[in-house]
Amino acid sequence: MTDTPFDRRMLEALICPVTQTRLTYDADAQELISKSANLAFPIRNGIPVMLVDEARALD
Repeated sequence: MTDTPFDRRMLEALICPVTQTRLTYDADAQELISKSANLAFPIRNGIPVMLVDEARALD
């Protein structure tokens, strides 16, 4: 299975499910970052997983 690239245009439509604020894209980690919620949402096979249970807490 090959990794599907994340379409950066999705950033315009996606918001943090916790704070309803904008997200930033971390290409190296393949995550969407919510600075206001201190969470990183994973991107798997090009699809953002916007579930709080799947998010990683930021330091």
